[in-house]
Amino acid sequence: MSTSAETAVEKFLTCLADGGLRVVDLTTKLSADTPTLRLPAPYANLIDFSLEGVSEFDDAGPLWRHNNIHTGEHIGTHLDAPRHWISNRDGADVSEVPVARLIGPAHVLDVSARVAEDPDFLLEIDDIRAWETEHGPLRDGGWLLVRSGWERYGHDREAFLNTTDGVSHTPGISAAAARWLAEEAPIAGYGVETVGIDAGNGFALDPPMPAHHHLLGADKYGITSLRNLGSLPPSGALVVVCPLPIVGGTGSPARVLAVVPGGDGDS
Repeated sequence: MSTSAETAVEKFLTCLADGGLRVVDLTTKLSADTPTLRLPAPYANLIDFSLEGVSEFDDAGPLWRHNNIHTGEHIGTHLDAPRHWISNRDGADVSEVPVARLIGPAHVLDVSARVAEDPDFLLEIDDIRAWETEHGPLRDGGWLLVRSGWERYGHDREAFLNTTDGVSHTPGISAAAARWLAEEAPIAGYGVETVGIDAGNGFALDPPMPAHHHLLGADKYGITSLRNLGSLPPSGALVVVCPLPIVGGTGSPARVLAVVPGGDGDS
């Protein structure tokens, strides 16, 4: 490591220690109560998260407690890997995602006021360009994180999915904007507060579920069920996405952290 790189790391660590930088947890806590996607029949659903006790300071393990975990890949705050979608069915699995693409600048676009008026709000190219006009261009290897305000429903599965007559009404992104992010923007990934990276009614768009289709098809990634995006500035933060490196996996529950200027301690 060069002297300048060592100095940069030391400065980073010093800023963390003295409060010049603050770590914000963007992850939804994972439990049996975590809201998860529910696909209509005849489609199959993943299992919810659960713990199975194996030992608890007893004959099966007198000095320790440990559990088995049971979960689907796409549960809670999770990463979508390219091979998750048919547009890139032979693409990278979650263990093959380059680690350098799991850390980068965070671009936070706040549409919460508009979603409060219309839960079916779709992000458009003009919304992203307006953000760029104010805050600068999306950076290479960055993550576009959309703050919709939907995290406020995270304690209530029914409200979080917001389903009426078999249709989920949650915000997302238009097909045109998803294609633009995939083909024109230099980002590594796209993150949301909702249960998936597409709108609840994303199957009605062309192509169906366009964020999945275009972004994963372009070897970009999605991250869902984020929290605390309101604690991040529009630009100037660092995001770190940490999925499990599951060989053959189409996705994984993930811990997502942000490093932001100022403040005291962890959030």
